[in-house]
Amino acid sequence: MILRQLLRPSSRQPCPFLLPLQGITASRRCACTESPALRPEIGQATVDVLGHSYPCDDFTNITPKILAKVGRNLHNQSHHPLWLIKERIKAHFYSAYIGRWGNPLFSVHDNLSPVVTVEQNFDSLLIPPDHPSRKRGDNYYLNRATMLRAHTSAHQRELVRSGLDAFLLAGDVYRRDEIDASHYPVFHQMEGVRLFSNHELFSKVQNGEDLQMFEASGRRTPQKQETHSLEAVKLVEFDLKHTLTRLIAHLFGEDVEVRWVDCYFPFTHPSFEMEVRFQGDWMEVLGCGVMEQQLLNSAGADNKLGWAFGLGLERLAMVLYNIPDIRIFWSQDERFLTQFQVDDIHKAVHFQALSKYPPLHNDISFWLPADERVFDANDFYELVRSIAGDLVEKVSLVDDFTHPKSGRRSLCFRIIYRHTERTLSQQEVGLVHQRIERSAESELGVEGRY
Repeated sequence: MILRQLLRPSSRQPCPFLLPLQGITASRRCACTESPALRPEIGQATVDVLGHSYPCDDFTNITPKILAKVGRNLHNQSHHPLWLIKERIKAHFYSAYIGRWGNPLFSVHDNLSPVVTVEQNFDSLLIPPDHPSRKRGDNYYLNRATMLRAHTSAHQRELVRSGLDAFLLAGDVYRRDEIDASHYPVFHQMEGVRLFSNHELFSKVQNGEDLQMFEASGRRTPQKQETHSLEAVKLVEFDLKHTLTRLIAHLFGEDVEVRWVDCYFPFTHPSFEMEVRFQGDWMEVLGCGVMEQQLLNSAGADNKLGWAFGLGLERLAMVLYNIPDIRIFWSQDERFLTQFQVDDIHKAVHFQALSKYPPLHNDISFWLPADERVFDANDFYELVRSIAGDLVEKVSLVDDFTHPKSGRRSLCFRIIYRHTERTLSQQEVGLVHQRIERSAESELGVEGRY
């Protein structure tokens, strides 16, 4: 559950058809957006993902380039940096938390399908119907009922319902987002959940047999939920913060400086973000909190109380290994991959950057449609991604102009092209840029100024 995810924007994009992809067939069917040019054609009615077929509808906005990432599972590729971070976290929990019979207390789940229902992704986590994180422009929908998960928390309820009291969950998640060195439409999360019975929570407390996790006539305060006793919440909060402080010390070193910031998430209360002091600055590394009791009740764990946390594997890997660009994680260049071929997952790795190839930048300016509400910047970012893919390092808005007489509004975006493994030519970039210009006019309804 990367708790922060619900609060940040995203970007993904439209596409007219799906080509056959490795492990994912599109059978020349559909991936569509609001644009009439991108809606399914006659007979192009379904999209196939991981061996399952899903009917397209007016919400379908999945693209071939995104589908090509499904099933790559970088977090499960041995000696990939994301795999190393996941394995280090897993090893820590395995060794530090042992159950009554000598087995690891936390089970690990890292191979669940990223295709989930909208109900799993939002409703099961108590995310309101009008919450901005549900927007079509921020997510990849297969149709109105099905999507690529936007967070691993989409599986939280089903795992609790299966009877698990302590588990780690890792996987790829998908969000339409801006384009820069730290944002990518596919990234990887890891989360943990720990539930307590009344006996487990109070067994080490003096006179704990007289304490209860729940109270009948309580009220919600900044410190607790209405159904929880304050004593129970404080014990769960202490266990959560102690657990995560140990984890971060394991990853960053025992002398790491940590601080906690109060925040809000729909599925935990109270909620916190952990920040660590790294290279002189405070950096947020994870979100966490006491799980909403309504979530546990719906999963059949109404006699338990628990905590949950979530973190981004790319963020940790970029910091710990000094990887400057999130696109590099998808590189198949041996010069990148061999740097992480270590015989001990805890061995320090000092990433040596590949040659820094020169950037090329082109600007694109256009007038917005008369009804500006039909234009969403995320749609433009996604269009750029669908055409240029990983050739694009960054897209930024450099000018926002309103004509003083006509009232028409014009935007100018700067697109920076840079390949992570070779030098690009201006001719190659020019052809790609022209395709983006033509597609922006035909698919987004804008009028070019080029």
